[in-house]
Amino acid sequence: MTEPLTGAPRTVSHDLPVSPEFEKFMAGDWAPTPLPADIRLAAADFTPTRRARLSARFPGERLIIPAGELRVRSNDCDHRFRPHSGYAWLTGLTGEEQAGHVLVLEPDGPHRHEAVLHVRPRSPRADGGFYRDRRYGEFWVGRRPDLDETERMTGIRCTVLGGQGDLPPGRDATADAELASALSELRLVKDAWETGQLQLAVNHTVAGFEDVVRDLPHALAHPRGERWIEGVFGRRARAEGNGTGYETIVASGAHACVLHWIRNDGPLDARQLVLLDAGVETDSLYTADITRTLPLSGRFSPVQRQVYDLVLAAQDAGIAALRSGACFRDFHRAAMRVIAEGLTEWGVLKSPEGDLHRRYTLCSSGHMLGLDVHDCAQARAKTYLDGVLEEGQVLTVEPGLYFQPDDETLPAELRGMGVRIEDDLVVTAEGARLMSSALPRTPDAIEAWMGELIESR
Repeated sequence: MTEPLTGAPRTVSHDLPVSPEFEKFMAGDWAPTPLPADIRLAAADFTPTRRARLSARFPGERLIIPAGELRVRSNDCDHRFRPHSGYAWLTGLTGEEQAGHVLVLEPDGPHRHEAVLHVRPRSPRADGGFYRDRRYGEFWVGRRPDLDETERMTGIRCTVLGGQGDLPPGRDATADAELASALSELRLVKDAWETGQLQLAVNHTVAGFEDVVRDLPHALAHPRGERWIEGVFGRRARAEGNGTGYETIVASGAHACVLHWIRNDGPLDARQLVLLDAGVETDSLYTADITRTLPLSGRFSPVQRQVYDLVLAAQDAGIAALRSGACFRDFHRAAMRVIAEGLTEWGVLKSPEGDLHRRYTLCSSGHMLGLDVHDCAQARAKTYLDGVLEEGQVLTVEPGLYFQPDDETLPAELRGMGVRIEDDLVVTAEGARLMSSALPRTPDAIEAWMGELIESR
């Protein structure tokens, strides 16, 4: 990365100061660069209803929903910026240029609010910030919409951004637990546009899994094959969307027993399984979340198939329990009953009763999905974890078995094996629709799918 021509906000420049003649030269002779007239966001047809629902929860109160600020990764380099999910949901704005922007819902009578976006204007050509300011100058980070363009994109009145401390007092979504909970709860049921974006994320994720299988011969030959797989999937995620919705898990062998293995620095062994947990995030910031556990040889061994079949039976039971009006926890209980009974049949447990099976499962069997991979996490328990499912909710079902390599309660052939199967589903009036049905789930279908993809390289 190059240095700025003059001092940057967070570092000492290594460049000489510019001359007055250069400043004058840079200030003039720039042509206008208007955005196209038709730039309205597709989400803008849905955001007014979302804001109205939030408004109804807090009559007469000023609501402040910041997009968030840039965060330093190292010295003068920031992490990629992603807006706060509540801000994106209420405005439809998802780009990196939203850093520092704030949505305010101003009380406009006792029962409604006016939405006002406080946004950073375009870099003025007169003061030199467009080429001097490495954080926000447009020569450094790209053009951003002006106020009029942002209004046309969103349908929201815009004003020039001051500091967040300059705003009048109000409930702040980043500090007010009640407002944060309301934003989560209102997002539990997805509208039609959101469901479409989630299906798009799933479709791109399926393509990413196919890319990985096609490239397995290269990954197997590389000393850090896990990272090769991560890179292959990441290429698809960046090409088709905003990137990955969370850090990709590529866990081969015993690494699959670490639930959030993201080091991804291990080699691949064709005799073992690889657990791939990955999701593409769309440009609108909705993410898929899918896991498949694949035999690196292309064929499951008998013991690998035995474990896989039990996890698949548990997932089938969990999916069958999904329906509008069912308790959220029902699908987890159904899946765990199958796991406990299977472990008892194998002699690992003495009885399926109780919770001893949790030694080998460790976590819940699914979660809500949307703008966040673990969506709506700040919702109150009574509306989410202890609540009931509703038509239009999108969630994952992902039971797993994780047999630690040092677990002496297990026969030797099971130790060091981890299997998870995860799919994305939308709750319907009839039950649930499997959004990720394009990826095979059964062992026979997986083996056939892998063979076809590798042969087609």
